[in-house]
Amino acid sequence: MYTVRLKAGREKSLLRRHPWVFAGAIDSIQGAPADGDTVQVESHPGEFLAWAAYSSASQIRLRVWSWQADETIDAGFFRRRVERAITARAGLVQPERGNAVRLVHAESDGLPGLVVDRYADTLVAQFLSSGAEHWKETLADLLLELTGARRLYERSDAEVRRLEGLDEYCGPLRGAAPPERLQVIENGLKFWVDVAHGHKTGYYLDQRDNRQRLMQMAAGRQVLDCFAYTGGFTIHALAGRAESVLAVDSSAEVLALARDNLALNELPVGRAELLEGDVFQVLRQLRDRRQTFDMIVLDPPKFAPTAALAEQAARGYKDINLLALKLLRPGGLLFTFSCSGGVSADLFQKIVAGAALDAGVQAQIIDYLHQAPDHPVALNFPEGAYLKGLVLRVG
Repeated sequence: MYTVRLKAGREKSLLRRHPWVFAGAIDSIQGAPADGDTVQVESHPGEFLAWAAYSSASQIRLRVWSWQADETIDAGFFRRRVERAITARAGLVQPERGNAVRLVHAESDGLPGLVVDRYADTLVAQFLSSGAEHWKETLADLLLELTGARRLYERSDAEVRRLEGLDEYCGPLRGAAPPERLQVIENGLKFWVDVAHGHKTGYYLDQRDNRQRLMQMAAGRQVLDCFAYTGGFTIHALAGRAESVLAVDSSAEVLALARDNLALNELPVGRAELLEGDVFQVLRQLRDRRQTFDMIVLDPPKFAPTAALAEQAARGYKDINLLALKLLRPGGLLFTFSCSGGVSADLFQKIVAGAALDAGVQAQIIDYLHQAPDHPVALNFPEGAYLKGLVLRVG
């Protein structure tokens, strides 16, 4: 058994059951654990604190599996955790309304570094920590057994893998390779998903409920969808009887998939314009042409993965929100989001408020938006609340 002893006074976060221990908190290590090995974590006086996975490369040196001294970290432990996560999703999405759901949400499900999304009969998993990587084969077998899925595809190509000293990998893990495109249902609408090459695991399941909210408010509106990706918000807006949608993204490939999603749902192509371009530049061009909209969606990629980059990210968020607010007609709606872990909800609201002030508009918050409930936030892990959204109405 390997034992990691913390420096005096550095056990406080673990006593609050936060699942991370940083390198600077460690006083000594008994034995020579390999990356991913389970270690016993002790306070400086030698009291048991937790069982955790060890990583020699990451600044997050330990990620907690359990706080129970009598618990054994073995295949049975992971079976119980995976079963619990799957059971918790039961009933969240009605089968006739959707067949794509997040089954495991890492630390928030007590499985640090493991993310699993289900797209119909295909599972897509990310093993993002040394501990998850160490138990990958066991977890893969359990996931297929407990879900009855046909295949498991691995998308361990996120940047965080490098911070763990792990190589990136994508490919089939169980079963045959998935088809080039999978068809899934979300909120009763159909979407093509490319699990091998798409963003994250292929699609942004965390925005499911927010897309439905937009659909409920889109009727009769002229909509601008920025960072449109494969058309999630665009399709929902048109399904909600929007008058028109201009969808902007920098990738021709994802816009081609968005166009196919329009056809898949038999929506009128004439009411949608798909524009390839840099969103910042397109917003300025629309401003210079004095073009306006009734509804705008800002769903940018992650600008600040850590708090250290928050200041730089704030400038980007302020810029796009300022431009968008100038493009809204009186009574228009702005759906604006940040998925940056380094930008808190309070900071994001302050950034947007500053953008409104500089744009010279009066605006009200009429709704706060968050990630869908299959992406839960454990109370002991507030970092899990990464998606922040506001719905603003311009006066």
